[in-house]
Amino acid sequence: MAADEPLLHGSTHHQNVVGECCLGTEESRLEVNEESLLPTPPHLRTFTSLDMATLWWGVVTSVSTFYVAGALVEQGMAWWQGLLTVVLANVFQALFAILIGHAGAKYGIAFPIQCRASLGIRGAHFATCLRGIVACGWFGIDTWIGGQVLFAFIDALCSGQLQDYSSISWLGITLPELGCFFLFWLVQLAFVWHGVHGIRSLEKYASPVLLLLCGGLLLWAYLKAGGFGDMLSASSQFGKDGTKYGQFWTVWVAGLTANVGSYATLSLNISDFTRYARSQTDQILGQVGLPLFVGAFSFVGLAVSSATEKIFGYIISNPTDLIDQIGGAIPTLISLFGVTLALLTTNVANIVAPANALINMSPTIMTFRKGALLTAVVGFVIQPWRLYQSGDAFLNTWLLGAIWLQRSTNDVAALLQALQQLEESSSSVAVWMQW
Repeated sequence: MAADEPLLHGSTHHQNVVGECCLGTEESRLEVNEESLLPTPPHLRTFTSLDMATLWWGVVTSVSTFYVAGALVEQGMAWWQGLLTVVLANVFQALFAILIGHAGAKYGIAFPIQCRASLGIRGAHFATCLRGIVACGWFGIDTWIGGQVLFAFIDALCSGQLQDYSSISWLGITLPELGCFFLFWLVQLAFVWHGVHGIRSLEKYASPVLLLLCGGLLLWAYLKAGGFGDMLSASSQFGKDGTKYGQFWTVWVAGLTANVGSYATLSLNISDFTRYARSQTDQILGQVGLPLFVGAFSFVGLAVSSATEKIFGYIISNPTDLIDQIGGAIPTLISLFGVTLALLTTNVANIVAPANALINMSPTIMTFRKGALLTAVVGFVIQPWRLYQSGDAFLNTWLLGAIWLQRSTNDVAALLQALQQLEESSSSVAVWMQW
């Protein structure tokens, strides 16, 4: 045996840990024979707290986070109440992610292997596949949005000539739109092709660029509007003289709950990333940044959206709609680049969960690259533009379906944990859980 083989395949201690997580049977150990599911060897545990922090910063710089606090202000809160609600929700989310990520940082195990500890090998398939289905859907939808931004970018360079193409009847989109979709699709695969370390490199170098662009957008809005507008000066509508007096706690609980679930999916499989952390300290410090980043980016969105009311006469909460109103070739191109980069850093993390789920189901056949490619193909096959272009389809078909799948994951986990408690008294349950 070569000197470096124990590190490549995990130390004896790490392999024992994997065995424990798979309920300790010899058959379970044989399931873990693909390198992506083996414990991360020490020489590959290189993620610092900064790497973990930039992962979250890249994820939270999204369209939804841009106006998440503004939505609460529209419900009647003062701007600081809405912002504090968002931050508090993500404090809970960060605590959850730290607890989930503990096993990954300690033992170097991925999310599917972590699931085996409580759900068994077959039970872990349910949890990881349901998580993977949701991620495939979001990958396709975000890829479509990213393709639309590229379409606008290229169309601006071509003086609007791309608008002249007619839709392909059986697809429902034009040829340039399809081309931009696959261009963004390929760019994401280029980073994911190098595994989690490729994603880390993207997040690490894109984060400072996104930070500068956010600062530039905030400065532009302030100077253009001569302030941040009426939204930041408006008082709460829940006071004694307000139109929604006595309704604060109802709105607050609903807003807090909705924001807690914003990044629940990534928090659920965060071990896929913390397994590469140098230490527990690095993964904890890095994830503490989640509520800080969400709060900061939400404030940017809140302030800019408020300023647009003075600049354009009405509130623009969607950054892609704001690009159309900014005007000027250079500002438009810079803005499109920023939105594209933000979508890219948000979406590449979606591909890790389904890729590892596929490996977990068939570790002798699947690899991370095969899993990532299959995930990307599924993201195209579902034709995400049909879901996104129709509000009813997006809400009733996808969002409700995604919520149902995530809820089903929790229900299956609870059921299998209850079955596991019966393991000693029922040999059939023991065999089913450990197969």
